[in-house]
Amino acid sequence: MAARRRYVARGVPGGYQIWDNRARRWWGELYEVCPDDLLGELNGAAEPARITELLRRYRGLKR
Repeated sequence: MAARRRYVARGVPGGYQIWDNRARRWWGELYEVCPDDLLGELNGAAEPARITELLRRYRGLKR
């Protein structure tokens, strides 16, 4: 059985938001495209430079 991931993407009206299971609150902004790479980094190595790069990329993506 796999451990529960801390960060998960949830569909909300208008796109996706990232839910933090540990803090039990939304993390980040509303994204129009599902941020799969960003979730992988947050649940994995969580390297700040890579997270910043992915945030910029997903912020600019439109459907």
